[in-house]
Order: sequence, then structure tokens, then C-alpha cells
Amino acid sequence: DPTKALSIGTYLEQNASKYPHYRAIVFEHVRYTHQELNENVNQYANYFLAQGIKKGDVIALFIDNRPELLMCVGAAAKIGAIVALINTNQRKNGLRYSFELVRPKVFVIGEEFVDAFEEVKKEVERGQGKFVFFLADSQHSVEPAGYVNLKTEIQESPKTNPLMTKIVMMQDPCFYIYTSGTTGLPKASVMSHHRWVKAGAGFGMLALGLEPTDTLYVPLPFYHNTALTVAWSSACVNGAAIAMRRKFSASQFWQDARKFHATAFCYIGEMCRYLMNQPVQAEERNHSIRKVMGNGLRPDIWKEFKQRFGIEEVYEFYAASEGNIAFVNIFNRDCTVGFCPAPYALVSYDVENEKPLRDSQGWMQKVKKGEVGLLLSEVSEKYSFDGYTNPSANEEKLFRDVFQKGDLWFNSGDLLLDQGFHHAQFVDRIGDTFRWKGENVSTNEVQEVINRFSQVAESTVYGVEITNTNGRAGMASLVLHRPIEEFAVSELATFLLSELPNYAIPIFLRIATKLEITGTFKHRKVELKQQGFDPVKVKDPMYVMLPKSHDYVAMTKNRFKEIQSGKILF
Repeated sequence: DPTKALSIGTYLEQNASKYPHYRAIVFEHVRYTHQELNENVNQYANYFLAQGIKKGDVIALFIDNRPELLMCVGAAAKIGAIVALINTNQRKNGLRYSFELVRPKVFVIGEEFVDAFEEVKKEVERGQGKFVFFLADSQHSVEPAGYVNLKTEIQESPKTNPLMTKIVMMQDPCFYIYTSGTTGLPKASVMSHHRWVKAGAGFGMLALGLEPTDTLYVPLPFYHNTALTVAWSSACVNGAAIAMRRKFSASQFWQDARKFHATAFCYIGEMCRYLMNQPVQAEERNHSIRKVMGNGLRPDIWKEFKQRFGIEEVYEFYAASEGNIAFVNIFNRDCTVGFCPAPYALVSYDVENEKPLRDSQGWMQKVKKGEVGLLLSEVSEKYSFDGYTNPSANEEKLFRDVFQKGDLWFNSGDLLLDQGFHHAQFVDRIGDTFRWKGENVSTNEVQEVINRFSQVAESTVYGVEITNTNGRAGMASLVLHRPIEEFAVSELATFLLSELPNYAIPIFLRIATKLEITGTFKHRKVELKQQGFDPVKVKDPMYVMLPKSHDYVAMTKNRFKEIQSGKILF
């Protein structure tokens, strides 16, 4: 019942009562029990209340992964305030935009980001009644001029549970989570206590099944839902502990797992591939982790990942910050995001025209088992769409009159494969799948094949425009295991010809030293697409597979001109 008085604060208080001396947060060399965590949260919450911060007020939090982040989030949750989790990678215009999007009453700025905040401080501070707090990162830190030292201020604040928590309902918003902004400026999606609690039930109780003695290692950014909602709720609803790290480190991962006595970990995106690319080390088998949860473990490394690191259970899931349903692999099957009990549909999608197909009567068509379709989820009272802070952005994500007059469905923007029995496999974002030679090409599927080539450490695939051709040609940016002088590009061509249909083989290759990723391990493709295969814009070495050829040759300025002028036709 969304109107029930139940919230994140409820679970923090329950854990402090049931498991007071069990670990709640582990970070570097610091440990907090559930009782200590709840008391710290209460000090922040009671201090905020004393300053006149009330239910519905927005607290912008710009801080690194550390325990104080969860304390501030918990404090806001207890008094019904809303925390805007600012992406810590943002600077200047992007940072200013994120602050202005949610109009905070309170700014909590970590010591580590004061310099970045100073660049936008004057622009985002408007009117009276704004609080700008400094959150120290060490014992002896002194607040800069114009900031209030939050850690100092809360010292005299009561450690008792605030009464406000008892009137915070599940339907009340608790966070604003920003989309990654891989295709433009980010949007702030609304997260409610209801969705956080449901995540704890689905991911934490039904899937992971953690105990108070367990520790879930989360080296992911807590400004993202996978860490803040999926991981934290999964631990919190079971009284288990969260092990935090400031930033993910592939080389230190297994040492951390041992140090924190972790029994599970949470992953996202390419994190698992980065671990696979590390040299074999003793710690990768000498640990207590047997189950993992996350999204983005690709089928091409799934079984090898489990075997190499001794992982017994993989609870892959599919969800979106702004979405209203989720898939969870609760049966621990390989290469699937699991099943979804909520109403959803996979519908035929026209990649070239970028819209779902409708029949002669105007209705969308569901795909069959074994086919790929656009994921839609029904919006109803039970499965509500919380949307974004910007109402105009909400309508863009909704489809009306899909299967019958008056129905309403959320557009996930993702293509999934129907595996039958209400199970599915993630295929691609609709913006990433492109059309070439009359066929739909999934960038993820091509990446999986390329990544199996022994000389490739990682890759990202995207479509680029060629003058006088229809659709988009495939292009792959690669990071190699070895120096480019040792790169056997002809062997890669032979490998791709044997593994992929002709239309899916990338026409262009770009050899990069690294691939730009977001804080949530998604490849940034916007700049890559804009630069294309133009040698003037791209300084990295490039190759092209010319028409009727079965090998790659170096991309030169002369060849680029011949392609763009139509002298070379694909």
C-alpha cells in the first residue's frame, strides 16, 4: 500500500533495534554498526529539522562514496526531504544544470568537490533561506568562507529517532537520480520510498537472500540507483552490511573483497569485463564471495566469469531509474535478466524510422518467442510511473492507445529478446541498434564477438553515416591487450568474417588507448559518432574494410575523400 507509513528510515530504525551490534557500513578502515549508523543519521536529521528543513524540501548532495553520503540520505529520508544525488563527474555547465534542475533548498558539498562547486556556486544560489554545508573528509578539515561545517554543527544534535519518520509514506519521493546523460543533458528521475522498499523485497529478499552476518561489497557510485537503491535496499532490508569504496579498482578488487569479508558484490556495465582483463591472481579465488547481483554481465563472458572467480550464483537484473518494473534472475539461470511478474510487452520496432510498428488498425504488435522487441511496461495504480522532475520529459517516455483505447505504457527505450516463460535477455538500447544493408545490427552483439578476439581488451560499437548510402555503417573502437605494432588486424578480419553475418561486420576500426565511460560504466558514444571515420577529427589509427574485400587496410585522408565523394561505394 503506497499510502502506508513505511520508508527507508523505518528499516534503519528496525536494524538498530534488531541487530544493534552487527556491521552496517564498512569503509576503508572505518566500521559502523546498525546502532551507530542510525544514531549518526538521527543527528543529521534532527539538525536539519532544527534549521527548518521540512518534508518535500530538496537537499542536493555532492559528495564522494563514503559513509557520510548514506547518513545524509538516511537523514533526509527520515524527515521526508528529497535528496538530489549529483553525479560527481560533472563540472561547470553540466553541474550547474543538475543543481538548477531540482532547485535545492540545501547544498551539502563534500570537501573533495568544493573547488568544482565554487565554479557554479554564485549561479545556483538564488534567493534567501539557502544552506550551503561543508562536509569534511578528514578530522582536521576547516570549512571555507561561506560554508557551514556540517559535521561540527551536528555534534550537539540529539541521537534519538525523529518523530517525523512515522508520517513518511511509501509513496513519498526520497531521491532524484540523474540519467547518465550519454546522449545529452541529464534528466532527474523521481525515486519513491515505495520503489526502494520494493527493490529490497525483490532483489534483497527474493534474489540475494542476505543475512545480518553478510556483507555486500559495492564499489559503484552511490549517485546511481544500482548502488543506492538496489544494493543498499538489498542489504538494509535484511540487516546486512554495505562495504563502500570511493571508486572501483579492478586491480584491488579481490584484495578489498577479502579485507571487507564480503560474501556478495554488486556490479554494473563493463565492471565484470575489467575484472576478466586483469592478470590472474591468487586472491581472485581465495575469497568468500559466492553470489553477485547487477546488470550488464554480457553472455560472451558469463560462464567464464563464474568459473574463473568461483561465483556460484548470478542474480542479473534489468531495471531503469525511471522505469516502473524490473526483471530479476531469481532462478540463477545463465545469460538472462530473469523474469518479470509485472505486466509488460515486447513489441515490434522499426529501427530505421525509430518507432514501434503499428498494424492497419493502429495497434502495436507483440513479438514471438525468440524475437527481439521494444520493452514496454504498463502504467497503472500498482505499477506507477514516478517520472522526471521535468513534466515535459515524462510524456516523451509514454505511449498511449497501444493495444486498446485508453491504455498507457512506459517506453523503456531498450530492445530485449523474448526467451519464453516470461524471461528475457537484454539486447541493446534503441539508439545503439542501427540499420545497415536492410538489416538491424545490435551493437552489443557485435561487441561480444569482437571482445572474444584474444588481442582485444574491450570494444564499443556504433553506427556512422557515409555520404550517399542508406542507414549507418558499423564502426568499432578497440582497446588492445598489446602494442598496436603487434596487432594482427588481418586475423581480426578473418575472425569476424567467420563469426558475424556480412552486414554486421564493422566497416571501420579505430584503435584507442582507452574508451571513455560514464560513472556507471557505460561507454560514451556521442563524441565517437560525431568524429566518425574522418582522419582530420580522429588522431587514433583507423582501418577500413573496403567493398568486396575481406581484410582491413589503413584509413587515410585520401581514402576518406574517395568514400565521401562516392568514388568508393559501399
